[in-house]
This record gives sequence, structure tokens and C-alpha cells, in this order.
Amino acid sequence: MQLVTITLAFLGSASTALAALAQHLPQTSITISLPSAPPGDVSGKLFVFPPSTHGTLSTFGQTKSAPLSVANTLVFRNVTQGSYLLDIHCATHAFAPLRVDVAPTLDGVLEEGDGHGNVKLEVKAWQTYRGNDWDNKGEEAPRQTLKNGRDGGVVFGAKVLGEKGYFMERSKFSILSILRNPMILLGLVSMVIFLGMPKLVENMDPEMRAEWEENQKKNPMNALMGGGGAPAAPNFDMAAFLAGTSAKKEESSGDAAASTGGGAQQGGKKRRG
Repeated sequence: MQLVTITLAFLGSASTALAALAQHLPQTSITISLPSAPPGDVSGKLFVFPPSTHGTLSTFGQTKSAPLSVANTLVFRNVTQGSYLLDIHCATHAFAPLRVDVAPTLDGVLEEGDGHGNVKLEVKAWQTYRGNDWDNKGEEAPRQTLKNGRDGGVVFGAKVLGEKGYFMERSKFSILSILRNPMILLGLVSMVIFLGMPKLVENMDPEMRAEWEENQKKNPMNALMGGGGAPAAPNFDMAAFLAGTSAKKEESSGDAAASTGGGAQQGGKKRRG
């Protein structure tokens, strides 16, 4: 029984000592200022954030929360040494997260903060990215000054990424969206050619039309496509015709036949002689 009493007394004194030590640790205040309007906007549009907007400053085993104030700021008080992740939770807008480092400084220029003795806290913030290493820091966040002149410790500005959209607009029917389809365009071009060619043939000059019809009759493709005209030759080579080598073969065969015939005539003359 005495052992239990001694243990409880020891734990109580230890917790009291830790609480007293935490109170004597160097602490500072961090203020996050939310923008009132988009940067560079001259239309007069203002950001309106709901009252439920709040920010969290979290690290291992510790999370601080700050509500949105009337001055459009988030004030985190009694922040001790550590590396924190700043998140701003809003139902209508998305904010870029920040990495906030609070470290003690002894030499050089001392930063703002409530120090203990000669130790004060230096606060810096950088842009951070989801899914990347913690050491992968982005651009350093610049410090700002509160317009009302109040002492809010170190002040940083928050960056609005955009408005959150929970609904998708239903697509509207438009005849132009149908005409933009490549298959529809190809079909329209084919229909114009199919309907326009007879009109062009009717308006052709009689001599030109007769010449065109004669060329169509001589075309060996008509027999294959069922277009009438002269039947195709039995030894017609379609691949050679499409490659454009049939005419060369006919010329070479004609030259060979002529040379063979000439040689035969010379041989006959020699025999007769």
C-alpha cells in the first residue's frame, strides 16, 4: 500500500515538474493572414470565408488549432520549438500548406518571440508539397505586417489555390459539338462529293465530257468495280497497275518482241542468200 502511494506521489510530482518546465520553455506566437481579395484583381471581388474556417499547426504528438478571427487571421499562441505543418481547413476555398520551423537562436539577430533568458525563437516558413519528402522545401514564405498594428508575433500570408467545386455542371447539347466530330466531317465531305459529282459532269463541256467518258471506259478498274466498260485482260496485273509499272513492262516486252522479229528477218535473209 505504501509502495502504491509513493508511486502515485512520484508520478504527480513528475507531471508537475514537466508542466512547469513546459511553461518555462521559450514560446512565441505565429499569425497567419488570409488574403481578402485575389492578387492583382481589379474587379472588386472579395474572398468570403465561412466562420468554420480554422487552421492547424501539427507536429509529432502535438496539434494546435486556431479559429478564424474577425481580422481574417489565424493566431497560434504558445508555440514551442519544433517543425510544424500548417494546414488551413475551409469549406469553400483550398489553401497551400506551409512548413513552419521554430528554432532557438543565441547569436546574431534575434527574432520576435517571448524568450527565456538569452534564448529566443526564430520562425521561418516555406511552401511544402503533399507526398514529397519533408526536407523538400519550396519557396520561402515572406513575412507580413498586420494593418491594425497589433502584436501578433511572426506574421505569414496564406496562399489561396482556388475555390472548391462540389458539383459538376451538366453539359449542354450543341449542334457545333456534333460537327466537330471527325467521323461526321468525313461523312459530310463524302456526301458532298457523291452529290456534287453528277452536277459537275452535267455542266461539263461536251468535248471534255466525251473525252472523260472515253477515259472511264478504258480504265481497267471499271471491270473490277462493276462499272461496265471493256473487260479486263486475263493477264492483267493489279499490283503492277497500282504501282505504275505495267506500262514499263509493256514497253519492255514490245521492245523485246521487236528486236526478236528483226533478228529473225535478218536470219532469213542470210539463209536465202
